[in-house]
Amino acid sequence: MNKPRLTFYGGVGAVTGANFLFETGTKKVLVDCGLLQGLPSADQTNAEPFDYDVASIDALFITHAHIDHIGKIPKLVKDGFKGVIYSTEETKEISRLMLEDMAHITDQNSRAQGTLALYDVQDVEKSFGQWQTLKYHDPLDLGDCQVELYNAGHILGSAMYKFTFSSGKSILFTGDTGNSPAPLEHDTEYVPGLTYLLIDSVYGDRNHESPEERDRKFKETIQDAVKRGGTIVIPTFALERTQVLLYELHNLFEKGEVEKIPVFLDSPLAIKVTALYEQAFGHIFNFPKLKETVEVRDSKEIELVKGPKIVLAGSGMSTAGRVLIHEARYLPDPNATILMVGYQAVGTLGSQLQQGAKSVLIKGVKIPVNACIETIDGFSAHKDSDHLVEFVSHTKDTLKQAFVVMGEPKSEIFLAQRLHDELGVNASVPQRGDSVTLDL
Repeated sequence: MNKPRLTFYGGVGAVTGANFLFETGTKKVLVDCGLLQGLPSADQTNAEPFDYDVASIDALFITHAHIDHIGKIPKLVKDGFKGVIYSTEETKEISRLMLEDMAHITDQNSRAQGTLALYDVQDVEKSFGQWQTLKYHDPLDLGDCQVELYNAGHILGSAMYKFTFSSGKSILFTGDTGNSPAPLEHDTEYVPGLTYLLIDSVYGDRNHESPEERDRKFKETIQDAVKRGGTIVIPTFALERTQVLLYELHNLFEKGEVEKIPVFLDSPLAIKVTALYEQAFGHIFNFPKLKETVEVRDSKEIELVKGPKIVLAGSGMSTAGRVLIHEARYLPDPNATILMVGYQAVGTLGSQLQQGAKSVLIKGVKIPVNACIETIDGFSAHKDSDHLVEFVSHTKDTLKQAFVVMGEPKSEIFLAQRLHDELGVNASVPQRGDSVTLDL
């Protein structure tokens, strides 16, 4: 039997595009198969052939349903993968919505650019014919090792995968660890006794506001906009961030801490995902002035609503979607507010606004920035630097090596240094294509 081996094909040197090949000795498995996003070269990189023999892969384990972790699954299947796809039930159901939406986006982009689509809805459907679900803490026997799922606390259905060998040694793939405690998620589970660890590092070099500071800023941002009679535009991710914000708005309105103003959920995908969250948590997002705008004509009519209002629209980094229409309309308005509540990749429109751009290009048109630009990091679904270190501390005594991945280079390097200096952990920052033999 060959020694276990780990190769890093994505999610290194970048937050997005997670794709790791783990050869257990008798099996070849992938953990995540996501799209690279937010970089100028992303489309070209995503279209390239996979760096490994797709047909030789036995299984694919999916940590959660964000596109940077699932977005290339249909391409994998299209290119010849015939193995089993594993995830939690919730991740499977959300992934269906996310991938169907991505197939339509991919088709539209390819038509506009005169290129071949990455995949189509038939490839998406075929993927779900190979998909099976697992439960937390229900071991799966892979032959030479067992796989166990732990709750990552990141989004609904998110999981970390622990592979344990007969030697008792193990490796954990975290996917994305959650910003615990979070309003709609269980806390991230600690996993002691690990031999190896792949850990995310989106916020590896910085910390969020405290929950108290986050809630205060959110409330005051809304109160200030109401006083000015302005519109609050929130570029938001359809999955998790939208639902948390609706939950928090509901609470603020119910407590009478902010005036009940119209709230528009202007994202067809977010509306569908919210319905799945309601199945899991009940009708916790319903409040009198919430309106879901599925049709484009309804979206255009939002502008006609006078007085203060809140618009939640995708995409979360302002790279596409209906939020661009609202930003083009309200960025010139000094009474308006653009509220960033999630990670903004370098080079995206959201990042430009955060960095104080005086004007931006939206669909080729130069738009002046007079609106108030606010950022609240505390709504992030990712652990910050201190909590990532704290997570690793629970397994530091047995840890042979930590691989710091899924962050921008400066975040990966900073977190690896902290793990070494503060916990005495051997932590490295892999590069794309790096391969290591593991003592398991």
